[in-house]
Amino acid sequence: MGLLFGWPLAPVRVVMRLGELIQEQVEHELRDPAAVRRRLEAIEEARRSGQITEEEEAQAVEEVLRTMTGTR
Repeated sequence: MGLLFGWPLAPVRVVMRLGELIQEQVEHELRDPAAVRRRLEAIEEARRSGQITEEEEAQAVEEVLRTMTGTR
């Protein structure tokens, strides 16, 4: 009888699990050293090419580091 009552909730459970998996993947990518290094290199390249100022570069680097460490 429990199986019968569980069926209506199955789609909700699937969506919740999918959301959890997406969140885990995003958190992994935010803290992955290779991804962090690519973001920092992109910021450095933008500064060298004149797309951003020194101040903007410092802010962007700080934001990447805050995201990586999970602090706000």
